[in-house]
Amino acid sequence: MTVRPATSDDVASILPLVRELCDLHASRDPERFAVRADILDRYASWLPLRASDPRSVLLVAIDERDGKIVGFTVGTIEPEVPIFWIPECGWIHDLYVLPAYRSRGHASALVQEAVGRFRAMGVAQIRLHTGAFNDDARRFFARHGFRVSVVEMLHPLPQSQLPQGGDR
Repeated sequence: MTVRPATSDDVASILPLVRELCDLHASRDPERFAVRADILDRYASWLPLRASDPRSVLLVAIDERDGKIVGFTVGTIEPEVPIFWIPECGWIHDLYVLPAYRSRGHASALVQEAVGRFRAMGVAQIRLHTGAFNDDARRFFARHGFRVSVVEMLHPLPQSQLPQGGDR
């Protein structure tokens, strides 16, 4: 297995993984995770910027047996609300490994590399969200030094029903 920084040329191979990740989350909690119909177009525009931004992390995991991109992670440095002591922190926005390639160390290697890159950028914290349904992800991230720090709660209002197709 190899983990390396992604390039713009990798984006087309990352997009199907983005689709799987979005579909997984939307299937488990559509009120929270329904995405726009043009989500892949948005990622197709956003990921190349992350690949060239020195304050972002975009990594791919490549399985040595077939040379295929089987996982990715993307993160950025984001500002914190100014009432808190830390001015900014690293955010891991997405981490995904294709199901057929799980339990082979790809996700661990992606997280370890992302943590190292954020550390080199000088951030004091790295944060991420996981779905409330995703106990496996919380256990995985806990093994890599993350802990639960907040619990996001959602109260859907009647007028905010999802439009047809989940597109907002």
